[in-house]
This record gives sequence, C-alpha cells and structure tokens, in this order.
Amino acid sequence: MKRWRVDGEPSEDVLDEIADVLRAGGVALLPTDTIYGLHAVTRDARAVARIRSMKERGDAKPFVIIASSVEQLEELGARIPEPLRHIWPAPLTAILALGETTIAARVPDLPWLRALLDRTGPLISTSANRSGEPPITSPEMLAGDLLDSIDALLDAGPQKGQPSTIVDFTGDEPRIVREGDADFAQFLRKTLRKAL
Repeated sequence: MKRWRVDGEPSEDVLDEIADVLRAGGVALLPTDTIYGLHAVTRDARAVARIRSMKERGDAKPFVIIASSVEQLEELGARIPEPLRHIWPAPLTAILALGETTIAARVPDLPWLRALLDRTGPLISTSANRSGEPPITSPEMLAGDLLDSIDALLDAGPQKGQPSTIVDFTGDEPRIVREGDADFAQFLRKTLRKAL
C-alpha cells in the first residue's frame, strides 16, 4: 500500500501518484471536506465491487459520486437544478435525476480534491466505517482488515467529522434528507428559499 502524510494540501506530485493508483483500479482512503472515505473510479466496475465487498454492502445501495465540477456530473448524464450551480462546491450531497434512475453526488469544497478529480474523473465515495460504526475521522480509526485491503492512503490528520447535508432535488421542491453541519444547513435553507 502507498501511504502519504501531509500537513495541509498534498503536492501536485502526490496528487499524480494517487491518481495513478486510482486509474489503475486501486482503492484509496482519502479525507474529504467532511470525513475520511473509501474511493475508486466510478466507471471501474471491479474497483467498485471491491469496495462493496470491503463494506459488506449489497448491490441495491448506491454510492455517492464526487466530481470536480457540475460539468463532470453532466457528462455522466445527471440533471443539475439551477440552484445547485450556485451552492457547489460545498459539503452537500445532492440526489439528482439520471435518466430513469437517481444518483447521489457531491462537488467537494476542497480545491486539492477537485484537482485530483480533474485527473481521475468522478470517483465513488463512501464512508470508511462499516454500517452502525462511527464515521472515520482519522486513518487510525480504520479497521485493520480494511487497512489491509486498500491500495493507497492519504493521511491529512483528524477531520472535523461532520457528514454532508443531503438534499433530494428530484421532486418539485428540494427536500433536506439529512442535516450535516448546522451552520451550512441554515445557509442552505436560506439559499434554496431564495431560489424557489
């Protein structure tokens, strides 16, 4: 396993190395603008299946997709509501229409992570804890068997540990499904009220 320890933002060289691992079918533990998560290239079915196996998660429950921009998500076929274009990047997971189905997507509020996504394309992102366990806010919390199963780890120290706010944009009006950071959720309510 490749491992990097950074204080602050990773260098361009480190981002290149992480991107190489992911593009080669690897699974990486990365900090996001919320908590640490397991990541793999969205269109790499084998890597996605590996994460499902690690998480002991069935096929029915979809993963969040993170992208560097609205444009990356539109390339996947997602329909982006206008208000969302003015909110992202943010710790907001949006449930969006994608053809006859839906996806949960996020444009993270971390410039270096968006720079990585420019290199890899969209990634699936899922919390690194197993169901019912607390969120992983530092690499030391990762279960030993999961640590043995990943190909890369970016250690940026402890994260604040607030899951993202989830909003469903597939209905007539946006609906908050889960509140993350309270201040952000309050900002989001005001922003969405103005947009309606």
